[in-house]
Formats: sequence, C-alpha cells, structure tokens
Amino acid sequence: MKIVFLDAKTIGDDIDLSAYDKLGEVVKYDFSTPQEVNARVADADVIVLNKVPVNRETIGGAKNLKLVCVTATGTNNLDKEYLDSRGIAWRNVAGYSTESVAQHTFAMLFYLLEHLPYYDEYVKSEKYVEDKMFTHFAKTFSEINGMTWGIIGMGAIGRRVAELAKLFGCEVIYYSTTGKNDQKAYRRVSFEELLEQSDIVSVHAPLTEQTENLMDAEAFSRMKPSAIFLNLGRGPIVSEQALADALESGEIRAAGLDVLCAEPMSRENPLRRLKDSDKLLITPHIAWASLEARTRLMEIILGQIREFFDHY
Repeated sequence: MKIVFLDAKTIGDDIDLSAYDKLGEVVKYDFSTPQEVNARVADADVIVLNKVPVNRETIGGAKNLKLVCVTATGTNNLDKEYLDSRGIAWRNVAGYSTESVAQHTFAMLFYLLEHLPYYDEYVKSEKYVEDKMFTHFAKTFSEINGMTWGIIGMGAIGRRVAELAKLFGCEVIYYSTTGKNDQKAYRRVSFEELLEQSDIVSVHAPLTEQTENLMDAEAFSRMKPSAIFLNLGRGPIVSEQALADALESGEIRAAGLDVLCAEPMSRENPLRRLKDSDKLLITPHIAWASLEARTRLMEIILGQIREFFDHY
C-alpha cells in the first residue's frame, strides 16, 4: 500500500505519524498545489489531505487510488460524484475538536470581555509600577453570570459551548439554521430574537446556503451595542465589511474570529484596518488545533485506513 500525504504541514510537525509506516510506503509533501497533485498521487492507494481539491483534474491519473481521507470535518473540497463514479471511497472526521473549539471560544470571549489587551499593556508599559492605587478601573467589565448567550449552530460544538456557558450562569438561547434542530435543554428562538436578546453571540455552524452571509449589516444592526460576537464556524457566514463597519461605528462592542472568508487573510479584508485589540481579536484558524485534537484526528484516520483495507 502507498499512502501519500498531500499537505502534511496542516497537521503540524509535532504530531507523531510513525504508525502509518507500518501500513506500507508513506510519502509526505508539506503542501501541494492542484497542478502538482496528479503526478504525486499517480501510484497512490490512499491520499491524506486537508484543503487540497480532489476532482477529475487533480486525481484523474491516480489509477490505484482507493481511499481519500480528509483531515477535517468539512468535505467541500471533494468532488463526491467523481469519486463515486470511480468507486473511490472517502472519509472525514467529526467530533475530534469539540473540546478544543469550545475552549478557544471562551478564551476569545474573556480576552475581549475583560479588556485583557488593555490591562496587559498597562502593566507591561510600567504604568502600574509605583501607581497610586493597588487596582485600576479604567476599563470596566461584567460577569457573564446572568448574561444571555445566543448560539448559532447547535451541533456537537455548539452544544458543548452551551453546557459550559450554562455552568457560568448564562441563559442559553439558540437559533437552528436548518429549522430542524430541537434541543430541549435550551430555548430555541428566531434569528432576529437571538440577535436582539443576546449579550454574547457565537457561531458554530457549517457553511451552507442558509448560513452564507447570515451575519450581514442588518444582522449586526439588530445586536446590542454592548454585545460581543464570536465566529468559530466558517468565515463566509459573516460579511466582513459589515462587521468592520459595525465595530468602527460602535454598533457592537467587540468581535472574536477564528475563521475568515479567505485564509490566510487577504490584503483586501476590511478587518485589516482595525488595530484595536480591545475591539477585535482574530486568530489564524487555530481553535481546532490543540495538540490533543490533532493527535486524536490522526489516530482516527489511521483507524479508518486500517478498517477500510481489512474489509476491502
């Protein structure tokens, strides 16, 4: 068996992949452009990838290919009709990053809610050295106990965030983007109600026709001026221009994003002009990527390959 990793760098150099060597020949490429893929997978039985497009153009010459493994939950990069037409199986991985993303959601929230950039700079700039008072009230913050937390997307991650928010004393409400999700433990509301009632809004939904550009100018205009917005779903769920405008005008208090419409960040992204870390926090799509989550991910894929060929 020959296994080809097309963008191994997206997994991280700190993850031990030696167990794959026991399955057969393993070839790892840090990154692969669509133009490079055909030659690299020509004699592969299995390809492992994250963002590389898989279609007739990229794998048409892969005569031995039997299995495509995606190191993620989303499979938008796969042409499934083409794979089916050739009898090539595919696998993705769900649930491996739930704890990691939920944890990062709260890390982003507290960073913004408690004005931590300001207080960190206040101390490191030595304004606190021999100050007049032991404490400093320039930037006030509130407890989340008693706040309303609105969740868009009640999948595994959304439910975990809801559980943790409830432990902090929040009232949790949610909006079902499909209209089918019914969670008895929390109050389901309309999209408009969620925006108007929530002190914190977090997105944990996939990108679909229903969610693309869901958070537009009208949506931000419905939110409280004191509200904090968090997107840990997919970048195109949010109109970045509308969000930049809402932050600059004070329509909402702050925003934390782990995902963007174009990744890495585009020079044309209007959010580039916001340099106030007290108002905007952007992390480079790392919420999923704790050491434990990435280790879990690659162990699951290893098991998928073994299981597939045990029954092939």
